[in-house]
Amino acid sequence: MASNKTSVFRSLALVLALLLIVSLAESRTLSVGGAVKSLPTCDSVYGTQEGDTCFDVAKAFSLSTEFFSAINPNLNCDAIFVGQWLCVAGSA
Repeated sequence: MASNKTSVFRSLALVLALLLIVSLAESRTLSVGGAVKSLPTCDSVYGTQEGDTCFDVAKAFSLSTEFFSAINPNLNCDAIFVGQWLCVAGSA
């Protein structure tokens, strides 16, 4: 009878340990990075022309370079091509 109770106790302990591990793993994946950053939204775009640079476009629309970069994430300013759509108004 004692062997049966020990077996039940071990099984219960293993299940609780498994639940604890899963719970900890889930909480880590959900809270990585703290607060969720909002994605930038674009309200107006500009099609680039020959000779445009990020700095020129930002200046033409009275934008700081920091804000211009924030509303155009993943933009490679060294590889702008003619006709590329750039966000010139929005929120970051």
